[in-house]
Amino acid sequence: MSNTADIVILGAGIAGLAAAYHLAVKHNIKNIVIVDERAPLGLTSSRGTMAYRNWFPGPGDAMVRLMNRSIDLLEQIDVQTNHAIHLSQNGYVYFTARESQIQVWRDLAQDAELRGVGEFREHYDAQHYLPSPISVGALDGTDLITDGQTIRQIYPAVADDVVAMLHVRRAGAFDVFALGDWLLAQAKANGAQLIQDRVANITVRSNRIETIHLASGAEISTRILSVAAGPLLPNIAQLLNIELPVYNELHGKITLRDTARVFPRNGDLFLWSDPLTLEWSAEERANFAARGDTRWLIEQLPPSVHFLPKGADADPKIMALWTFDSHRAEFVETPTFQPHYAELVLRGLARMIPDARVYFGRGGDAFVDGGYYCKTQENRPLIGPLPIQGAYIIGALSGFGVMAAQGAADLLGAHIVGSTLPDYAKWFLLSRYADPEYQTLLRNWDARSGQL
Repeated sequence: MSNTADIVILGAGIAGLAAAYHLAVKHNIKNIVIVDERAPLGLTSSRGTMAYRNWFPGPGDAMVRLMNRSIDLLEQIDVQTNHAIHLSQNGYVYFTARESQIQVWRDLAQDAELRGVGEFREHYDAQHYLPSPISVGALDGTDLITDGQTIRQIYPAVADDVVAMLHVRRAGAFDVFALGDWLLAQAKANGAQLIQDRVANITVRSNRIETIHLASGAEISTRILSVAAGPLLPNIAQLLNIELPVYNELHGKITLRDTARVFPRNGDLFLWSDPLTLEWSAEERANFAARGDTRWLIEQLPPSVHFLPKGADADPKIMALWTFDSHRAEFVETPTFQPHYAELVLRGLARMIPDARVYFGRGGDAFVDGGYYCKTQENRPLIGPLPIQGAYIIGALSGFGVMAAQGAADLLGAHIVGSTLPDYAKWFLLSRYADPEYQTLLRNWDARSGQL
């Protein structure tokens, strides 16, 4: 079988579907073929928290501007679909029990205001604070509350020693499955097609994309290839005989029915910003201390354990994550997670929500899954041309793929059709690594930058 396509997109995750939608619908390119051996959203896209935020660090304002553009597009789709993607904007709420964190947040929020996150507002009581839920688009920026009593009036479930909370307002959640279905349907209605197959080889002739060879024996001739392969980017790079500065990390997630109804629901994400030590019985602590491979369980662990309220009020659930052990990982089709990951996450959450102790010993009740963050050293995406004519990339979207996909696909489309690029586009090019000034920035860049 031989076929011809104007554009071939490798990958039917949220990035690939968004790319197909923007190219087919926004740019009126009819003959687009999406190739993936799995069902749409069948790998990493379906295993995240389905949340979004415009709260991203520098240097520069590129990530904030990309996310603001992406959120603008999500809001447009939510209206266009009559709210079928269930977009909410109840914010990300960060808590701390450290007085020293207050000034850190104040500095970050003031800097974020300059980079386009929105107005910084500081409150000493609840008089001028607008609590969630709020309507989409009603508020942006950040609210810092530095009075513990006020915080516990708003969120009675949080720990008594909380001294401050930072509420990021242009942030929330949506239904990535509904979004993916809609993007694919719109792309198909404008001529795109989806082929469930695996890429076996790619012919490049005279440094130009020529033919995509599929495992089934089918061939697709094309002059434009968009690589949206998520954690399989290294595999596609090998077929193209190019090097990409990316690697994968495996991140777990738990889903738990909140039968005791201890977790607040008036927000889209709640995060503990302090390092913590887990609560154990004296006997458990002694047992862990006696063994080198478990001693870490009684030591200080990293911050950022967080949860998202899910499900209907009649059957509340939470999704929760905690990256206390991140390292580079080779992609495997069915990953395994730390055996007691759910139990550790629940114990970590109890530092923020003390009543979560009711779930101690019940980690087995939680469903554990997760996926790979394909990321660059500085945790910023790759969007734009590759060093082969006709080859483009929309990838290295790390843990922010579902929230960035619309903005990234919008940017990819501009690259492919040659329309005017926003000035932040250069920050996401593969060619940025050839810039000596960028290499200087990289030497002091935290790989967890922008990651919860």
